[in-house]
Amino acid sequence: MRRIVVRVAWLLALTGCAGLTVGDRPAARAELRDATGRAVGTARLEQVGDGVHLVLELTGLPPGVHAVHLHAVGRCDPPDFASAGGHFNPGKRQHGLENPQGPHAGDLPNITIDADGTGRLETVTERVTLGSGPTSLFDADGSALVVHARPDDFRTDPAGLAGARIACGIVVKVEPPKPEPVRGY
Repeated sequence: MRRIVVRVAWLLALTGCAGLTVGDRPAARAELRDATGRAVGTARLEQVGDGVHLVLELTGLPPGVHAVHLHAVGRCDPPDFASAGGHFNPGKRQHGLENPQGPHAGDLPNITIDADGTGRLETVTERVTLGSGPTSLFDADGSALVVHARPDDFRTDPAGLAGARIACGIVVKVEPPKPEPVRGY
């Protein structure tokens, strides 16, 4: 018995305590498409402490500054993506990162699309979770990530004067890889 315990301890040390790695954190992704169904980007979301780290990479969108929001429903029916509902707002607050009565849980910073049609946004929000509870992006009807035609003014309720929805992606869970069984000891 002692030999097995020592061997298990040695294996844990060798693997760096694999059970404590970043790969065990709740994660999600979204594949964004425009109104024609063309793939225009991806988003990766990962639970980090009390917040969610989001990395959005876009391509083929019009240059300029565009609003980005998490929406309340995990549907992206083209051409206008109205099926995604309003902004994710379980706290029933007003819109805007600079609004004294805000923000919505789904309010995010703007993204800048360069002249070549590409852009990247990296941010952390503590207003949502990939776990359970009232701020979970995985409630009964899911959630979506939406890019708008214009920038968010961060104050005007209900949507920051962001304009039309030009890209949308459904937020889906990423299952952590299953560990390989230990063999041959």
